[in-house]
Amino acid sequence: MTLRERAVALTEIMDDPGCDPVRLDATYRRFGAVNRLVSGWGAVYRAHLRPYLRSLGREARVLDLGSGGGDLLVRLDRLAANDGLRVDWTGADPDPRAHAAAIGRGSRSIRFTNADSTDLLAAGESFDVVLSNHVLHHLSPEALSTFARDSLALSSGVVLHSDIERGRLAYGLYAVGVLPLSPGTFLHTDGLRSIRRSYRADELADALGGPWRVVRPAPFRVLATGVGRA
Repeated sequence: MTLRERAVALTEIMDDPGCDPVRLDATYRRFGAVNRLVSGWGAVYRAHLRPYLRSLGREARVLDLGSGGGDLLVRLDRLAANDGLRVDWTGADPDPRAHAAAIGRGSRSIRFTNADSTDLLAAGESFDVVLSNHVLHHLSPEALSTFARDSLALSSGVVLHSDIERGRLAYGLYAVGVLPLSPGTFLHTDGLRSIRRSYRADELADALGGPWRVVRPAPFRVLATGVGRA
């Protein structure tokens, strides 16, 4: 096994429509704990999202593309509420299994829809912010191009796509660190496969091209930032 190049032929168990639904549900439910440990969204919120939301001076509309089980929006909603920011959050995921896992986390300020970026554009939707977490490494080159283009078209403000950065230290730390959370889930196997599929910062910058900027907001993380066109 080498981490020199992306293991693009690998697939994650949870991406298989026929995977064990009990283990899949457990995986979605534990994503919140895992993301708190590895996703770096606290730093992204403080450096990128909070300043922009404050600059609007009004309630903002924020879209999470590929929202999975919905844990990221729940976390961001709490952070924004603690800062006195008013936000209408939308989580969109084309996988009906993810939508089913997330729907119970909806609230007055959070809604979830079973849709992808193409569906949202066709419906005439637009948002102040579009973001995603752990989506980019799943996508083929063609799908990445579409996802990036659509996210810019859906946002009138900032676009923030966060993902893992491939590396030996990230792989080794995750392999050990996730073990307490992994029984009965796909977290261990799929997480390691995700790291092997993920981009390094220079690779992601090359794959996205202009007008994207790729930074490292936290250890083992990459963040693609763009300016919306909606």
